[in-house]
Amino acid sequence: MEKTTKRAIVMGATSGMGRLVALGLLSRGWTIGIAGRRTKELLTLQETAPERVFVRTIDVTQPDAPALLHELIDATGGMDLYFHSSGYGHQNTELDAEIENRTVMTNAYGFTQMIDTAFQYFRTTRRKGRIAVISSIAGTKGLGAAPAYSATKRFQWTYVDSLAQLARMEGLDISFTDVRPGFVSTDFIADKDYPLQLTPGSVAGHILSALEKGRRVRTIDWRYRLLCFFWRLVPQCLWERMRIH
Repeated sequence: MEKTTKRAIVMGATSGMGRLVALGLLSRGWTIGIAGRRTKELLTLQETAPERVFVRTIDVTQPDAPALLHELIDATGGMDLYFHSSGYGHQNTELDAEIENRTVMTNAYGFTQMIDTAFQYFRTTRRKGRIAVISSIAGTKGLGAAPAYSATKRFQWTYVDSLAQLARMEGLDISFTDVRPGFVSTDFIADKDYPLQLTPGSVAGHILSALEKGRRVRTIDWRYRLLCFFWRLVPQCLWERMRIH
């Protein structure tokens, strides 16, 4: 029997974890469609396996993003996995409106556009599939140092929970994976001196393992699982008095 080719779309594949996950899927024999805002980086990645990598330049905050995602799915020959690694965020204690609004547009509006498009694809085709997202441990509690970032990450947790329930309500064969890393030493936090930083290669390995094992939620790594456990135990009146950067 001929082996069926697995096909994935990786949104946010221009750098960081999205790029590493795309490379990991390629090494495992997947055919992939890659997307992001920077065309040059996408084309460079395509050169690693031109016959198995398809490209579209997509800004998740723009109105044409859903149509372009459909084009990429068609070019890739279908989709078994949608992996969302597109995100934005900064510390913003000054509440700079541009930072807060861009964070909400990317992590909430853009996220919703893309996740809904992937869900509708699996719903209308009745195809078995998985939707996986990189959220963050920042969704555990509201962080005063990064209000919009932590709020939108919590939004992502809840949105994925809601779609997972909707899929079961409709009898759809759609699975979900919510990956929640701690601080990863990528360009995203290159100018920050965060503690407990994780290496990108290690995190990519955890992500690929979570996808292969069909994990519903994966917090990376054990230190952050422990940290989040204790964060949840802190009473709100005490949490509001803590200084977390």
